[in-house]
Amino acid sequence: MNESRGARTMVDGTGHGLNGSIGREVGTGTTVGGSTGYRFDRLEPDRPPTHPGHIVTVPDHRALDPGDRNFVVAVRLRTVYHFGNIVQKGQATSAGGNFKLQIPSGRVECLFRGSRGSRAVFAKSRINDGRWHSVECERSSEGVTLRIDGRVESRAYGWVGTIDNSYPLTIGGKIDCDQRSVGCDYYAGDIDRIDLGVR
Repeated sequence: MNESRGARTMVDGTGHGLNGSIGREVGTGTTVGGSTGYRFDRLEPDRPPTHPGHIVTVPDHRALDPGDRNFVVAVRLRTVYHFGNIVQKGQATSAGGNFKLQIPSGRVECLFRGSRGSRAVFAKSRINDGRWHSVECERSSEGVTLRIDGRVESRAYGWVGTIDNSYPLTIGGKIDCDQRSVGCDYYAGDIDRIDLGVR
C-alpha cells in the first residue's frame, strides 16, 4: 500500500496480480512516522448516504478465500477512532461464509464464519492510540488466534469449516450496504499493509 497520491490501483505486492480498485475518497500516499499507506477519513456511523468511494475492493479469487486451509489475515494500522470494518471478505449473511477484522470501541475483533459455525476473538486492550500496530488473525483446525504486536491477545477453539464466497475482498467497510437496514461500518484511520493467505 505504498502507492503515490491520487493512485486508483492497489498493486498486489506478492506479484500474483490480485490488484485492487481504490475508491476516490481513500487518501493514498499518506506518510506518518516513516510509514506510507492509505488514509480513510471518518464518516458518521450508519448515516446515509453510502460512500462507495470510501473502500478498496479486490475481485473475488480463490487465493482470497480460506477454503478449508489454515489462513492468516495480517494488518498494520493506526487510528484514534473506535469503529469500523478494517478488512473483510463476505458479510454476515453471505453464502459460503465470511471473515472480517473490525475495531469496535477501539478493540480489534476478528471473526471467521464457515460451514460448521463461527468463532470470534476480541482484543483485551484498545489500540486506538494513534500509534502503528500490527494485527494478525489466524484461522486453523484448532480455532482462531488474535495477535497484536506479536503477542497473543485471545484465542477461540473450534473448527469453523470451509469459507468460500463470491464477494470481493473489501478494505475500509462493506460493499453491500445501504446505511439504513445494513450499515456500511466505514473504517477511519490509516492502513500501511495488508497480508493474507495460507499458512
